[in-house]
Amino acid sequence: MPTVTINSRIYRTRSVPVVGICLDGTSPSHLEAARHRMPRLTHLIRHGSSGLANAVIPSFTNPNNVAIVTGVPPNQNGICGNYYYDRLRDCEVMMDDPAYLRCPTILAGFRSLGYAAAAITAKDKLRRLLGEGLEGTCCSIERPGELSMQGRCLNVQDLVGRKAPGIYDPEISLYCIEAGVRLIGKTHVDLLYLSTTDYVQHKFAPDSAEAIDFYAKLDDFIGALDEAGAIVGITADHGMNDKTAENGAPNVRFLESGLQGNGMNEARVILPITDPHVVHHGALGSYATVYLDRRHVREAREALEELDGVEVVLSRREAARWFDLPPESIGDLIVLSGKNTVLGRTPGWHDLSCVGQGLRSHGGLHERTVPFIANRKLSSEYSGRLEAGEANNYDLFDFLLNGVED
Repeated sequence: MPTVTINSRIYRTRSVPVVGICLDGTSPSHLEAARHRMPRLTHLIRHGSSGLANAVIPSFTNPNNVAIVTGVPPNQNGICGNYYYDRLRDCEVMMDDPAYLRCPTILAGFRSLGYAAAAITAKDKLRRLLGEGLEGTCCSIERPGELSMQGRCLNVQDLVGRKAPGIYDPEISLYCIEAGVRLIGKTHVDLLYLSTTDYVQHKFAPDSAEAIDFYAKLDDFIGALDEAGAIVGITADHGMNDKTAENGAPNVRFLESGLQGNGMNEARVILPITDPHVVHHGALGSYATVYLDRRHVREAREALEELDGVEVVLSRREAARWFDLPPESIGDLIVLSGKNTVLGRTPGWHDLSCVGQGLRSHGGLHERTVPFIANRKLSSEYSGRLEAGEANNYDLFDFLLNGVED
């Protein structure tokens, strides 16, 4: 079969559809808790391959989805958060504009050579990033009538046969995967990327009835893709952990308030988890980036390292090296909190009305380990990488296109 080179990686083309799925917010414990209700996934794993992979840090939606569809980490693709501070423009902005992308996506690379590629995302904030250069089907379930800048029109509601659910409806993720099943059945697709949303994972623990019911319903659509003859791969952008204090409120440390209260009045804390979906997390995650005058960097680092609930504090250079981040797009300090703690700016900056009595969130090292599953056997080289813990979630299409045995 011919090959396609994208971002210095060589990908084989396949004679059957290849479907990559990002189950947003799915930790290994979610699938384990629901396994007794997921017979099709169990069958897929038994006859295919499974293991664990590393997500990108920060373990948020945009950097991980973009890493998966480009096959490279943020220092190469440019996307290091959902939200960031643009020093040159002196403004805080959402990182959802394709102008921030520094390299093409695998989908666009395949499409440029005449292959049929498509992307369907539950969250509209990913639509333009996934659709950049695609010139093929790219739509979101959140806003089904809108297209990527270069995307082709797809009436996803006609495709599925019913109205699309809202972004805070657990059904929206099921609708997204069902749309992929319908698309595969209706038209020729060589490469398809499906990305869900993590409302269920934010609101319900893995062993809850609500979470298990969700994955049980999802199981049917995963099985349908497998039965359609597609090569199917499943991973996640991040896991999820409980971040609730003993009183039921979010277990949060307000970094900007603390630093400014200690005389560092210029301190600016950016929370790259920030996005329009405040019901999910209230803009509280386990990763923050801090901007300071140079004279205060050491003092701030020492103060943050002493803060209960803070696990790691890194300089810009250290964070860029450890996590493959673009140094010019992150702060002077990077802060990661512990498993059950989140980081905030100031109490007044956050709307906590939707998470005031319980919070599950992500962003740090404790949400980095994600499932990595293929419905086919892998070659010895690729199965060895998976077993050795050397797989990243952004290796998904490499494994599906190059690693799956013929």
